[in-house]
Amino acid sequence: MATKNLKDNKAHAKLEELSKKAFDLTAEGALSKDRLKEYRSDAGSLQMFYGTQRVNEETMSALQELADDSKAVDQFQSMLRGDVINKIDGHECENRQVLHTAVRNVFADLNDEKNIGKSVDAIKAAQAELDKLDKFCKEIASGAISNTVGQPFTDLVLVGIGGSDLGPRAIYLALKKYAMPQRRVHFISNVDPDDAAATLNGLDLSKTLVTVISKSGGTLETLTNETFVADRFKSAGLPVNKHFICVTGEGSPMDNPSKYLRTFYMFDYIGGRYSVTSMVGGVILAFALGYKKFEDFLRGARKMDLNSLETDITKNLPLLAAVLGVWNRNYLGSETLAVLPYSQALSRFAAHLQQCDMESNGKRINRQGEALEEATGPIVWGEPGTNGQHAFYQLIHQSETVVACDFIGFKKSQYEQDLKVKGTTSQEKLNANLLAQSIGLATGKSSDNPNKVFPGNRPNSLIMADQLTPEVMGQLLAFYENKIAFQGFIWNINSFDQEGVQLGKVLANEILDTYTEGKPADANSPSYILMKEAGLI
Repeated sequence: MATKNLKDNKAHAKLEELSKKAFDLTAEGALSKDRLKEYRSDAGSLQMFYGTQRVNEETMSALQELADDSKAVDQFQSMLRGDVINKIDGHECENRQVLHTAVRNVFADLNDEKNIGKSVDAIKAAQAELDKLDKFCKEIASGAISNTVGQPFTDLVLVGIGGSDLGPRAIYLALKKYAMPQRRVHFISNVDPDDAAATLNGLDLSKTLVTVISKSGGTLETLTNETFVADRFKSAGLPVNKHFICVTGEGSPMDNPSKYLRTFYMFDYIGGRYSVTSMVGGVILAFALGYKKFEDFLRGARKMDLNSLETDITKNLPLLAAVLGVWNRNYLGSETLAVLPYSQALSRFAAHLQQCDMESNGKRINRQGEALEEATGPIVWGEPGTNGQHAFYQLIHQSETVVACDFIGFKKSQYEQDLKVKGTTSQEKLNANLLAQSIGLATGKSSDNPNKVFPGNRPNSLIMADQLTPEVMGQLLAFYENKIAFQGFIWNINSFDQEGVQLGKVLANEILDTYTEGKPADANSPSYILMKEAGLI
């Protein structure tokens, strides 16, 4: 049995005591050569350096005990093989499997009962969708699918919101360098009409495909934007069913072959924020990069899923990041995590992780429906370096608020187009800044001038790879997805529902009813009063 709550874990009291004398990164010689070499773990193409975290051997031993007593790896394996884990015992809930990993498990041996279990059907369903996608890409490439005058499609617009936008957008931008010539992807998510108008203006609609994504087929913002976009196509004299593709749940209101050029399925056991390796991300990534590069992306994610079965925290990168995050959040009091990629290609990656982490682990009850005594998920935010250094690093370095940081870097740039200025290349300057920030936050700086004192002891990790390729991106995505799942297991919360987004939807629909009916259900409701005061009605 896994421990019920964090305070019940065998390691909890030990970690509380250790937090009172956490490793001092500012001590002279703290970041020694031996420490920086020892506090490093590798998996796949990723290297993780965590000598700049406030841990020592005793802390690492206690964190291993924390992972073992919570049975974090056993629970991950249970998720992987298709056990029902999206549930709250004794309460109405989604009560279903969590199988975003099944999409990557198409590369697995289906006879591996230990790791496949009840997920066989999900893996077969994923393979069927991949086969449909492969065929679709080949038909576009051959010209079997083209516009009404036989020209190839050059652009694709994704219409979705939340997990149907953030993940695909982040990964497309990260891998845009690998896009095929004359293939571009655009995104419409906000129900603000300016978002759709600005995206469509300037596009040659005759050469444009549109992918509409909604699992339920009833997401109001997405259906509104779909109607907006479809109206543009109709006004241009273009048949919507020859340009529009949908990704939806089988049997949903959108599952209508007469309305769409192609339909791809997403499944209820894949949460939106974990769906980028499914058809949600697959359609746009395969269109832009080509099907084989999308497969490379999936293979990278699969490698990290396999690494997540290691029980030793120093060999399991997502689990190592998870326990370090719990240490920082619950024992050292860091409420936020800044994800700081030193790569412009990852400009929207922090935004995706913000949803993935905060929608998953921003919970106040455990899996038995009881109120938690400890805090869960951190506030996740971030921007690419070095831009962020000129924006918010001042606070990270000198504020009393201690912000834990994940730095992400690459030895080589994607385009490998660079030159020396004042003796160094741009990539060398980028990585010099990356290392300087990691070390500077950890060690701090003393001075007789109080304005120039840097307290240090700002915990951070450094994640490095050779170059940001489709496979490395898959590893990096799954690294964070699995880290988030591990933290949920340790906190004994359900990371796979999102009740917190429902209340706002209910209230918004009540306000919309006031617009459509011309009068409120309750003239004394706060929403109606605000509508009147703001001049909205």
